[in-house]
Amino acid sequence: MTSVQPRSAALTGPGRPPGGSEQKKAAIVAAALKLFFADGFDRTSVDAIADQAGVSKRTIYNHYGDKESLFLSVIGDTYAAMIKATWQIMDAHLAAVTDVEADLTAFALDLARTMINKPERAALIRLMVTEAPHFPQLRSVQMRPLTITDGLASRLARLGEQGVLDVPDPQQAASHLFSLTMGQVNNRSLFGAMPVADADVERMVTGGVRAFLRAYRPA
Repeated sequence: MTSVQPRSAALTGPGRPPGGSEQKKAAIVAAALKLFFADGFDRTSVDAIADQAGVSKRTIYNHYGDKESLFLSVIGDTYAAMIKATWQIMDAHLAAVTDVEADLTAFALDLARTMINKPERAALIRLMVTEAPHFPQLRSVQMRPLTITDGLASRLARLGEQGVLDVPDPQQAASHLFSLTMGQVNNRSLFGAMPVADADVERMVTGGVRAFLRAYRPA
């Protein structure tokens, strides 16, 4: 794609955000996400982002260089924040497992409830699927070294070492657990785009954990 060359433009929005560079950058990120989610990459202009953020176009170019770099940066950072939130949920429930079924269920329920109540998650996934053919770099966002599956695999491996589970392939076990729990919830909710009753979420997660344990409890 051809990079957009920086040009100065007068502010037409509600005015500059208060504070210095970090506040302006935060305003740019919020505006870019809102517009990219609503209109996609092609239909979102730097002018519109600048207007929404209350900054000049030159400020955007100074921070990001061009629209393509801004897009990849905000998508990558938003995806990374989702991974971080998931790791925090893992730590809250799986750092010290005392009852494997209860703790895995509590983890999966907390994760499912958190994720389906984040409308930006559904918007992010839709945007990434739509733009992936035009941005091969998005694959590197999805395959970053510390993924959600990696985090869960390390915790399941620890349970295997303790003899609580039989997990010869922790990565595969993590994928199975996600498929049996979050996979069901994602399919039912269209990744959070459609509401799902909490009782249904609990039923899917509880059944998924029980199915997982039938496969992975030591004989």
